[in-house]
Amino acid sequence: MKIDYKIVYLKKLFPLRISRGVRDGQSNLYLSVTDNGYTGWGETSPGQSEGAASPEEAQKQLESFLATSPNLNSPFQTYDAAISFGLAPCALAALDIALWDLLAKKAGLPLYHLLGFPKPKHATSITLGIMSPEEAKVRLPLILENMDIRTLKVKLGNNDGIEADKAMYNEVLEYHKKYPLAIRVDANGGWTLDEAKHMMQWLAERNCDYVEQPLKEGQELDLPQLYENRPLPIFVDESCRLATDIPKWANAVDGVNMKLMKCGGITGALSIIATAKAFNLQTMIGCMGESSISIAAGAAVSGVLDHIDLDSHLNLNPDPCEGAPLINEITMPLDISGHGGKFKS
Repeated sequence: MKIDYKIVYLKKLFPLRISRGVRDGQSNLYLSVTDNGYTGWGETSPGQSEGAASPEEAQKQLESFLATSPNLNSPFQTYDAAISFGLAPCALAALDIALWDLLAKKAGLPLYHLLGFPKPKHATSITLGIMSPEEAKVRLPLILENMDIRTLKVKLGNNDGIEADKAMYNEVLEYHKKYPLAIRVDANGGWTLDEAKHMMQWLAERNCDYVEQPLKEGQELDLPQLYENRPLPIFVDESCRLATDIPKWANAVDGVNMKLMKCGGITGALSIIATAKAFNLQTMIGCMGESSISIAAGAAVSGVLDHIDLDSHLNLNPDPCEGAPLINEITMPLDISGHGGKFKS
């Protein structure tokens, strides 16, 4: 097998602000695996919290791992070896996604079909980053009217406090009067326990479906207090990176949000899906600044999930890749062999 790497800068159409900062673009690492005339593609969206702060660091880790583990015949065996090696999950994701793409192409099947999953039926949430009400008033028409979107994930956890969160959310509610919106909230760990209790009750009275990561990663011992008498379902994101994290918090949450960059790709996602199902938890898939290659891989597993948040490729200017189209608000896998993601020709 032949491994190649490519680093590409992805500029965002709109900068994304969350509780931890603002990002207007980033460099991602792309990896291809070629064997017997077939090429599989994967992607790394690097991050310090995911074990590799830069694409160069992710590539270095991959090269070190591959020097010791040249056998790439099975994604499952490769995944286990990479986890034992200590390969960063975001770096592993690129290799794992490429191997699954290669396997599906060799089988002549769409990846979702190879995995035995149906096509997704749930609309993807389109993310609205933290912003002022004035900024939201400008941004919302572009999403709701120009893109004809009716499912929003609103980022809260504003560093200016919960009153700033309320002001922004109230602007979203103005559009709820005009459109039948589904509204979800992601606090990205931006609230204290008391703030989370207050905000969840406030949001429950204002058409919010659920709250994601209300507490900061590392404060999971407070989840049982928040879970008791909760007015809204609680999903964890940063607090659940791998399937092995699920049993720790299963009795204090309603669902988990998996991201391919956190769990190490398709193989890690399959494990999370199975473990969450065993604990009777809901499932969601999110993204971390990826292009259509990684989003296409995520779409391949999304048909069995309860909530979808695969929209980062829609906020690129431009997306250098293709293969994860938005069809009737659904990020849809293609009916071609592999996951369908590739560089534009």
